[in-house]
Amino acid sequence: MAASLGKVCSYQLPLNAGRFGSDWLLLRAQRARQFQQWPWCSLSSGRGRFNAASLGLQARVRPFPLLIATGGGYMGYDQYGRYKDRQLTKIGVELPPRIANDAQVALYKTIPTRLLSRAWGRLNQVELPTWLRKPVYSLYIWTFGVNMQEAAVEDLIQYRNLGEFFRRKLKPAVRPVCNSHCVISPADGKILHFGRVRNCEVEQVKGVTYSLETFLGPHTWAEAINCTIKPSNEEDPSSFQDLLVTKEGNELFHCVVYLAPGDYHCFHSPTDWRVAHRRHFPGSLMSVNPGVARWIKELFCHNERVVLSGEWTHGFFSLTAVGATNVGSIRIYFDKELRTNSPRYSKGSYNDFSYLSNNNQEGVSMRKGEHLGEFNLGSTIVLLFEAPHDFTFNLKAGQKIRYGEPLGTM
Repeated sequence: MAASLGKVCSYQLPLNAGRFGSDWLLLRAQRARQFQQWPWCSLSSGRGRFNAASLGLQARVRPFPLLIATGGGYMGYDQYGRYKDRQLTKIGVELPPRIANDAQVALYKTIPTRLLSRAWGRLNQVELPTWLRKPVYSLYIWTFGVNMQEAAVEDLIQYRNLGEFFRRKLKPAVRPVCNSHCVISPADGKILHFGRVRNCEVEQVKGVTYSLETFLGPHTWAEAINCTIKPSNEEDPSSFQDLLVTKEGNELFHCVVYLAPGDYHCFHSPTDWRVAHRRHFPGSLMSVNPGVARWIKELFCHNERVVLSGEWTHGFFSLTAVGATNVGSIRIYFDKELRTNSPRYSKGSYNDFSYLSNNNQEGVSMRKGEHLGEFNLGSTIVLLFEAPHDFTFNLKAGQKIRYGEPLGTM
C-alpha cells in the first residue's frame, strides 16, 4: 500500500509542476521508449533471461575484411622496412639483399600466373575495333615509354590486336649490328648483371645468386654438341662448371638482359654460333623485374625457360629465354615443335630436343644479329658462354642497352 502510494505520488508530482513538469514527463517517456528498443532490454519468453541473439554478442567471422586488414598491415610493415633501407643506403651503408623465405615463395606460387598468362595471351589475339586501337595503344605507349619512331609500322591503326603491337618489328637502320665485337646484345633491355661464373654460382642481380646446374639442368647435352665429357667430382661444387669449359685457358662468363614491357620484344643471335640442343623447363611464371629478382633467390630457376645450347668459335655457348608473368609464350623461329606454358606439366621436369640428325650434323647455324625468337610482352635473356680469360665486358650494371650494341671484347 505504501509502495503504491509512493509510486502514485512520484508520477503526480511533475503534473503539479506546470509547464516544466509536462516537458520533463515527455522527455522521460521518449527515453523509456528508446531504452525498450535497445537489444539488451528484450527478455526471452518473459523469464527474465536475455536473448543472446538480441544482445548482439554472437560472433561472426568475416574472413575477407580480416584478410584485407592483415595484408594491409604486412604491406605497411614491409614498406616501412624498405623505407629504412633506402635511408641507410643514401648515407652510404651497404645492406644485404632482402631475400624471401620459403613460405613467401610458396605463397607467391599459389597465384595462378600460368592461367593468367594464358588468358592474357588469348586477350592479345582479340581483334580491336579500328576506333579503339589508337586510344589503347597510345595509353600503353605513354605508360611504358615506347618509341614508335623506331617501329617499322608507325600507324597504330595497322595493328589489329595487342599481340601484333607487342611483337612489332623495327626499321632496319635503327639497330646497326656491331661487327668489330664478337658478342652483341641479343635484345633491347637493361643489364642486370654480368661477369665471370664463380663456384658454379651465377648472380641474377648483385648479391642474389642461383645455381648454374639447377638453371641448365644435367650435363647430358654434351654428346649433342660434341663436347668432351670430363669426369665429374660430386664433392667439388665447381665440377659442373668445369664440364662446360671445353678448351684450356678459357673461363665461363655470363650476362643477364632484362626486357621491360616497353622494350622491343624480339631477340636476336648474339654471335655466330650453331645451336645443337634445346631444353625446355616448364615452371612458374613469376615476375622477373629487378625488384623481384633482388627478393627471390634462384628466381630464374623457378620460372619457365628455354635453354638453347651449342658452340661458337671459342667453345660452349648458350642463350636462355626466361618466361615471366604474362609472358608464358616463348617463340623460337626455327623451332616449330616448341610449345610453352602448356596447361599440363610436371613440376621440376624438362624436355630435351636435339637439332642434330643423320642428315644434319651441324645443327642450326645462326649469324650474329639474325632473328632468333620473341616474347609476348617482355622478360629476361641469360647468356652463358666460355671465352678466353682476357675477355672483358664493356658494361655497367643497370645500364640500358639496345640490340646490336657490343657486350664485350677480347
